[in-house]
Amino acid sequence: MRKMVSETFFVVVVVALVLGNSLLVSSESENNKVKIWPMPVSVSYGHSHLYLSNDFGLSTNYESGILNDAFDMMLAVIKLDHIIDANFSALHDSHLLQGLHVDISSPNDQLQYDIDESYKLMVPSSEKPAYAHLQAQTVYGALHGLQTFSQLCHFNFTSRVLEVHMSPWTIIDHPRFSYRGLLIDTSRHYLPLPVIKKVIDSMSYAKLNVLHWHIVDSQSFPLEIRSYPKLWDGAYSPSERYTVADAAEVVSYAQKRGINVLAEIDVPGHALSWGIGYPSLWPSKDCQQPLDVSSEFTFKVIDGILSDFSKIFKFKFVHLGGDEVNTRCWTTTPHISKWLKKHGMNESQAYQYFVLRAQNLALSHGYEIINWEETFNDFGNKLSRKTVVHNWLGGGVAQQVVASGLRCIVSNQDKWYLDHLDTTWQEFYANEPLTNITNLKQQKLVIGGEVCMWGETIDGSDIEQTIWPRAAAAAERLWTPYDKLAKNPREVTGRLAHFRCLLNQRGVAAAPLAGLGRAAPEGPGSCYEQ
Repeated sequence: MRKMVSETFFVVVVVALVLGNSLLVSSESENNKVKIWPMPVSVSYGHSHLYLSNDFGLSTNYESGILNDAFDMMLAVIKLDHIIDANFSALHDSHLLQGLHVDISSPNDQLQYDIDESYKLMVPSSEKPAYAHLQAQTVYGALHGLQTFSQLCHFNFTSRVLEVHMSPWTIIDHPRFSYRGLLIDTSRHYLPLPVIKKVIDSMSYAKLNVLHWHIVDSQSFPLEIRSYPKLWDGAYSPSERYTVADAAEVVSYAQKRGINVLAEIDVPGHALSWGIGYPSLWPSKDCQQPLDVSSEFTFKVIDGILSDFSKIFKFKFVHLGGDEVNTRCWTTTPHISKWLKKHGMNESQAYQYFVLRAQNLALSHGYEIINWEETFNDFGNKLSRKTVVHNWLGGGVAQQVVASGLRCIVSNQDKWYLDHLDTTWQEFYANEPLTNITNLKQQKLVIGGEVCMWGETIDGSDIEQTIWPRAAAAAERLWTPYDKLAKNPREVTGRLAHFRCLLNQRGVAAAPLAGLGRAAPEGPGSCYEQ
């Protein structure tokens, strides 16, 4: 009887392995064979080759400029400027893909927070073998499906044809977190529009979906604000500015790639540049920040900025900063000190007053609010319930935020700050936003995470290689289901190296995996081994 049980067990195991290879591949097999980044929810593949016909086209039930443009962009990044010069008559028709059929359920193409980003991709379609088939609830889910399809295609240098290896493919996919962000900083160094657009393109390849635009800070104020036109006197130079039309173009460009733009003004600190055009915003000429809490003009300017923002930045959230506020200028400037005494406030209470009043202004313009974590650490129970707390100082804060019932975004600086060049891609990959948060209801309050590209040592010359490939490691953490993430980052080294080389092929200056952030290649060799 014992022998019979053993034989039965052996048969079950063999059958399970066979079914696993044909239907659904294991994580270990995926990392060895499947070169998709970030890893989808479910992947199955076969052992055949397909070829894209010379007139590979789009068919769809959904008339959309967004989808048509995305399809054209996908073909461009697949071809990579190679000349398709194959002898198609020598290829069997059954191996030729004539096109991609896209089915989209929702006619709504408005991009907003928490939109359905799921998709299902079959290559080829079981019903129409001459086509690949992509299904999605929204056009933005379809955009992710196009990105995945692009990673299945390869140019064959011998036959001069585009190939899909390991077909048939069936991929079912959706993101783990609804907020997957990248911060850029245009105050410390001005970033020209073409540079910002290239960053947006690269974000779409990794399925990141929020560009956090830290537009202004103490160093410069480059954005045109029509309500207060002297604010951009705080730009570094007349040529290092963004017009309202420029900002609208960034938003439009990002939307066509499924990316929301989160605008930030960081108040009351980090605002010295505001006073270049309007000196009365400073506490005094000699003590220039934080903004003057005692002045009604300060809040009129903030209101004007947010009013102008609401016409450009349509994302659900606006970021109001609130970090690193040194209130010394408030207590040492006579007219503010007098105002504090009149209103019975100390400097900590004035900080709270400022943040909450700015929050109310944002709410009046239809925004929900994101603030850096100091606001929560100092007076979390007073914050609007529509606040998302942005964790950056370290671990444990997200746990406290969600326990209080507020939402949280994780960007802890020891793991997800890209300007920290000594933080390796392995640390980016291993950083878990839900660390020590076991309550399911509280887990849902962590809406996602963000890697931050602060600009002190970043400009158009080095931004791409500082962001990539480390941001891609975080992107998989934010997209892929937890149980499909590698427990040891070394398991995904080959797949991430492949994605880094893919970025290089697409014109993105992603740095090698080896070495620190922004490292150069150590010597001659293949891209896939660096």
